[in-house]
Amino acid sequence: MLSCVCVNWILLVLFTGPAVSESVVVGEVGQNIIVPCNYSVRSTSDITSMCWGRGSCPNSQCSQPIIWTDGWKVTMQRSSRYLLQGNLLEGDVSLTIVNAEEEDSGIYCCRVEHRGWFNDQKTNLKVVITKARISTASPHTYTSEQTSAPGSTRESSFTITDTWPSVSASGATQTASGPCSGTSDCSAVTANLQNTSVLLPSQQYSENGLYIGIGSCAVLLVILILALLLT
Repeated sequence: MLSCVCVNWILLVLFTGPAVSESVVVGEVGQNIIVPCNYSVRSTSDITSMCWGRGSCPNSQCSQPIIWTDGWKVTMQRSSRYLLQGNLLEGDVSLTIVNAEEEDSGIYCCRVEHRGWFNDQKTNLKVVITKARISTASPHTYTSEQTSAPGSTRESSFTITDTWPSVSASGATQTASGPCSGTSDCSAVTANLQNTSVLLPSQQYSENGLYIGIGSCAVLLVILILALLLT
Protein backbone atom coordinates (compact mmCIF):
# COMPACT_ATOMS: atom_id res chain seq x y z
CA MET A 1 0.00 0.00 0.00
CA LEU A 2 2.80 2.39 0.96
CA SER A 3 4.78 1.60 -2.18
CA CYS A 4 1.72 2.34 -4.31
CA VAL A 5 1.33 5.79 -2.72
CA CYS A 6 5.01 6.56 -3.27
CA VAL A 7 4.81 5.57 -6.93
CA ASN A 8 1.74 7.78 -7.45
CA TRP A 9 3.47 10.75 -5.81
CA ILE A 10 6.55 10.34 -7.99
CA LEU A 11 4.44 10.15 -11.14
CA LEU A 12 2.48 13.22 -10.07
CA VAL A 13 5.66 15.22 -9.56
CA LEU A 14 7.15 14.05 -12.85
CA PHE A 15 4.15 14.98 -14.95
CA THR A 16 3.04 18.15 -13.17
CA GLY A 17 6.30 19.41 -11.69
CA PRO A 18 6.56 22.12 -9.05
CA ALA A 19 4.39 25.22 -9.21
CA VAL A 20 5.55 27.77 -11.78
CA SER A 21 4.98 31.49 -11.16
CA GLU A 22 4.24 33.87 -14.02
CA SER A 23 4.58 37.66 -14.42
CA VAL A 24 4.12 40.21 -17.22
CA VAL A 25 6.76 42.68 -18.41
CA VAL A 26 5.72 45.47 -20.80
CA GLY A 27 8.10 47.60 -22.88
CA GLU A 28 8.39 49.57 -26.11
CA VAL A 29 10.29 48.97 -29.32
CA GLY A 30 13.84 50.31 -29.12
CA GLN A 31 14.06 50.21 -25.32
CA ASN A 32 16.26 47.99 -23.16
CA ILE A 33 13.85 45.65 -21.38
CA ILE A 34 14.76 44.01 -18.05
CA VAL A 35 13.00 40.71 -17.33
CA PRO A 36 13.49 40.16 -13.56
CA CYS A 37 14.59 36.89 -11.96
CA ASN A 38 16.35 36.31 -8.63
CA TYR A 39 17.18 33.50 -6.24
CA SER A 40 18.41 33.49 -2.66
CA VAL A 41 22.18 33.40 -2.02
CA ARG A 42 23.24 33.17 1.65
CA SER A 43 26.73 31.88 0.97
CA THR A 44 28.90 30.97 -1.99
CA SER A 45 27.64 27.40 -1.76
CA ASP A 46 24.21 28.63 -2.80
CA ILE A 47 25.51 30.01 -6.11
CA THR A 48 24.23 27.74 -8.87
CA SER A 49 23.69 27.51 -12.59
CA MET A 50 20.61 28.77 -14.40
CA CYS A 51 19.29 29.34 -17.90
CA TRP A 52 16.92 31.57 -19.82
CA GLY A 53 14.82 30.13 -22.63
CA ARG A 54 11.94 31.02 -24.93
CA GLY A 55 8.64 29.36 -24.13
CA SER A 56 7.32 27.94 -20.87
CA CYS A 57 9.67 26.11 -18.54
CA PRO A 58 9.86 22.36 -19.36
CA ASN A 59 10.46 19.59 -16.86
CA SER A 60 14.22 19.96 -17.20
CA GLN A 61 16.61 22.66 -18.40
CA CYS A 62 15.31 25.31 -20.85
CA SER A 63 13.67 24.90 -24.21
CA GLN A 64 15.15 27.21 -26.87
CA PRO A 65 17.88 28.45 -24.49
CA ILE A 66 19.15 31.97 -25.13
CA ILE A 67 21.67 32.35 -22.28
CA TRP A 68 23.32 30.12 -19.65
CA THR A 69 25.41 30.87 -16.56
CA ASP A 70 27.22 28.63 -14.11
CA GLY A 71 26.47 31.17 -11.38
CA TRP A 72 29.79 32.94 -11.77
CA LYS A 73 29.93 33.89 -15.43
CA VAL A 74 27.95 33.54 -18.66
CA THR A 75 28.79 30.24 -20.38
CA MET A 76 26.44 30.44 -23.39
CA GLN A 77 24.90 33.42 -25.14
CA ARG A 78 22.68 33.09 -28.19
CA SER A 79 22.87 36.79 -29.14
CA SER A 80 24.65 39.92 -27.94
CA ARG A 81 21.17 41.41 -27.38
CA TYR A 82 20.70 39.07 -24.38
CA LEU A 83 22.67 40.10 -21.31
CA LEU A 84 22.88 39.28 -17.60
CA GLN A 85 23.78 42.65 -16.11
CA GLY A 86 22.78 41.89 -12.52
CA ASN A 87 25.14 40.77 -9.77
CA LEU A 88 25.31 36.99 -10.35
CA LEU A 89 27.04 36.37 -7.02
CA GLU A 90 24.01 37.85 -5.22
CA GLY A 91 21.53 35.78 -7.20
CA ASP A 92 20.40 38.54 -9.58
CA VAL A 93 20.01 36.72 -12.89
CA SER A 94 17.60 39.21 -14.53
CA LEU A 95 17.64 39.15 -18.32
CA THR A 96 18.29 42.38 -20.25
CA ILE A 97 16.96 42.51 -23.84
CA VAL A 98 18.86 45.24 -25.68
CA ASN A 99 17.02 47.34 -28.28
CA ALA A 100 13.80 45.36 -27.98
CA GLU A 101 11.78 44.42 -31.05
CA GLU A 102 8.17 43.34 -31.46
CA GLU A 103 9.41 39.81 -32.22
CA ASP A 104 10.82 39.64 -28.67
CA SER A 105 7.28 39.40 -27.30
CA GLY A 106 6.35 36.05 -25.81
CA ILE A 107 6.95 33.72 -22.85
CA TYR A 108 10.43 33.51 -21.26
CA CYS A 109 11.53 30.87 -18.81
CA CYS A 110 13.93 31.60 -15.95
CA ARG A 111 15.16 28.28 -14.52
CA VAL A 112 17.48 28.21 -11.53
CA GLU A 113 18.94 24.74 -10.91
CA HIS A 114 19.11 23.72 -7.25
CA ARG A 115 20.57 20.53 -5.80
CA GLY A 116 18.22 17.62 -5.37
CA TRP A 117 15.33 16.27 -7.36
CA PHE A 118 12.55 18.52 -8.50
CA ASN A 119 13.99 21.52 -6.63
CA ASP A 120 14.54 23.82 -9.61
CA GLN A 121 13.11 27.32 -9.34
CA LYS A 122 11.04 27.91 -12.47
CA THR A 123 9.51 31.27 -13.42
CA ASN A 124 7.56 31.99 -16.58
CA LEU A 125 7.48 35.65 -17.59
CA LYS A 126 5.36 37.12 -20.38
CA VAL A 127 7.07 39.91 -22.31
CA VAL A 128 4.93 42.34 -24.32
CA ILE A 129 6.75 44.73 -26.68
CA THR A 130 4.60 47.51 -28.15
CA LYS A 131 5.33 50.11 -30.81
CA ALA A 132 6.67 53.43 -29.62
CA ARG A 133 3.96 55.98 -28.95
CA ILE A 134 3.75 58.86 -31.46
CA SER A 135 2.65 62.28 -30.28
CA THR A 136 -0.59 63.41 -31.97
CA ALA A 137 -0.77 66.86 -30.43
CA SER A 138 -1.90 69.48 -32.96
CA PRO A 139 0.37 72.51 -33.56
CA HIS A 140 -0.44 75.68 -31.66
CA THR A 141 -2.45 78.27 -33.55
CA TYR A 142 -2.04 81.89 -32.59
CA THR A 143 -4.95 84.24 -33.43
CA SER A 144 -4.78 87.99 -33.18
CA GLU A 145 -7.98 89.82 -32.28
CA GLN A 146 -8.96 93.40 -32.97
CA THR A 147 -11.28 95.25 -30.64
CA SER A 148 -14.05 97.35 -32.14
CA ALA A 149 -15.50 100.49 -30.61
CA PRO A 150 -18.40 100.07 -28.13
CA GLY A 151 -21.74 99.61 -29.84
CA SER A 152 -20.16 98.59 -33.12
CA THR A 153 -21.34 95.43 -34.88
CA ARG A 154 -18.11 94.95 -36.79
CA GLU A 155 -15.07 93.13 -35.48
CA SER A 156 -12.42 95.37 -37.05
CA SER A 157 -12.06 99.14 -37.07
CA PHE A 158 -10.91 101.30 -39.99
CA THR A 159 -9.41 104.80 -40.03
CA ILE A 160 -9.99 107.27 -42.90
CA THR A 161 -7.64 110.24 -42.93
CA ASP A 162 -7.87 113.17 -45.35
CA THR A 163 -4.47 113.92 -46.86
CA TRP A 164 -5.58 116.61 -49.39
CA PRO A 165 -4.37 120.20 -48.91
CA SER A 166 -7.79 121.81 -48.67
CA VAL A 167 -11.44 120.85 -48.95
CA SER A 168 -14.19 123.43 -49.49
CA ALA A 169 -17.91 122.84 -49.08
CA SER A 170 -20.28 125.87 -49.40
CA GLY A 171 -17.55 128.28 -48.32
CA ALA A 172 -16.62 126.20 -45.26
CA THR A 173 -13.50 124.07 -44.79
CA GLN A 174 -14.01 120.60 -43.34
CA THR A 175 -11.47 117.91 -42.45
CA ALA A 176 -12.67 114.31 -42.08
CA SER A 177 -10.38 112.22 -39.97
CA GLY A 178 -10.69 109.74 -37.17
CA PRO A 179 -12.02 106.22 -36.69
CA CYS A 180 -15.05 105.08 -38.63
CA SER A 181 -16.80 102.32 -36.75
CA GLY A 182 -20.38 101.20 -37.01
CA THR A 183 -22.89 101.51 -39.86
CA SER A 184 -24.27 104.96 -38.92
CA ASP A 185 -20.81 106.56 -38.47
CA CYS A 186 -19.50 105.22 -41.77
CA SER A 187 -22.65 106.39 -43.60
CA ALA A 188 -22.25 109.92 -42.21
CA VAL A 189 -18.59 110.08 -43.24
CA THR A 190 -19.43 108.79 -46.73
CA ALA A 191 -22.20 111.42 -47.19
CA ASN A 192 -19.88 114.24 -46.10
CA LEU A 193 -17.18 113.11 -48.53
CA GLN A 194 -19.70 112.93 -51.41
CA ASN A 195 -20.97 116.52 -50.75
CA THR A 196 -17.52 118.07 -50.69
CA SER A 197 -15.59 119.47 -53.65
CA VAL A 198 -11.97 118.57 -53.66
CA LEU A 199 -9.26 120.75 -55.09
CA LEU A 200 -6.50 118.50 -56.31
CA PRO A 201 -2.86 119.60 -56.40
CA SER A 202 -2.78 119.44 -60.22
CA GLN A 203 -5.73 121.86 -60.44
CA GLN A 204 -3.97 124.25 -58.08
CA TYR A 205 -0.88 124.23 -60.31
CA SER A 206 -3.02 125.00 -63.44
CA GLU A 207 -4.72 128.00 -61.81
CA ASN A 208 -1.39 129.38 -60.55
CA GLY A 209 0.03 129.17 -64.08
CA LEU A 210 -3.01 130.97 -65.48
CA TYR A 211 -2.62 133.80 -62.98
CA ILE A 212 1.08 134.15 -63.79
CA GLY A 213 0.33 134.29 -67.52
CA ILE A 214 -2.33 136.98 -67.13
CA GLY A 215 -0.01 139.03 -64.93
CA SER A 216 2.82 138.78 -67.47
CA CYS A 217 0.54 139.92 -70.33
CA ALA A 218 -0.66 142.86 -68.27
CA VAL A 219 2.92 143.95 -67.54
CA LEU A 220 3.86 143.75 -71.24
CA LEU A 221 0.78 145.74 -72.23
CA VAL A 222 1.68 148.50 -69.76
CA ILE A 223 5.23 148.60 -71.09
CA LEU A 224 3.98 148.94 -74.70
CA ILE A 225 1.65 151.79 -73.78
CA LEU A 226 4.43 153.66 -71.99
CA ALA A 227 6.72 153.15 -74.98
CA LEU A 228 4.10 154.60 -77.37
CA LEU A 229 3.54 157.59 -75.13
CA LEU A 230 7.21 158.35 -74.87
CA THR A 231 7.71 158.19 -78.63
